[in-house]
Amino acid sequence: MKPNLKSICVFCGSNVGRNPRFREAARAIGKGVAEKGITGVYGGGGVGLMKVFADSVLGRGGKIIGVIPEMLFQKEVGHAGLTELHRVSSMHERKKMMYDLSDGFIALPGGFGTFEEILEIITWGQLGLHSKPCGVLNIDGYYDAFLTQIEKGTQEALIRPEHRALILIERDPLALLEKMESFQPAHVEKWINEDEV
Repeated sequence: MKPNLKSICVFCGSNVGRNPRFREAARAIGKGVAEKGITGVYGGGGVGLMKVFADSVLGRGGKIIGVIPEMLFQKEVGHAGLTELHRVSSMHERKKMMYDLSDGFIALPGGFGTFEEILEIITWGQLGLHSKPCGVLNIDGYYDAFLTQIEKGTQEALIRPEHRALILIERDPLALLEKMESFQPAHVEKWINEDEV
């Protein structure tokens, strides 16, 4: 990987879901991260796809950092065997710390939290607050409807094509890591003028 891609944050479900390929993808991303010597960063959970990802990194001798709000830690959903576990006071503090610790971001299948996390980090990139790669691992079409909505926003001139291109999309975990390695961000204004529509 590029020298500046030393850590990757993975957003994913606190449930495993019905599809066993989601678990396979979480394991594959964890394996790829560890074998490339990249530090994994995630939400600190010891449940769901979060645990599958973390255990995969650890199982390959990799480094994994978790960031979990105290209220979730008290519900006993924190992972006990991580390289580092940061306990923070709020969900906002969690996201900020994960952002600060990470050089790139990947969304695996997940629920509301995963959707919100990846969309916020993509929005920060759109606004020029960072130039870190943002990837979506679209296993078995899980994100098809999400991506269709983004295409609709682009067609309706509510999202610039250059900003649509900020989202790296792959169905294969290792191919996504490779895309993130060669990512070059677009530097254009967020706002679309009426004469551009």
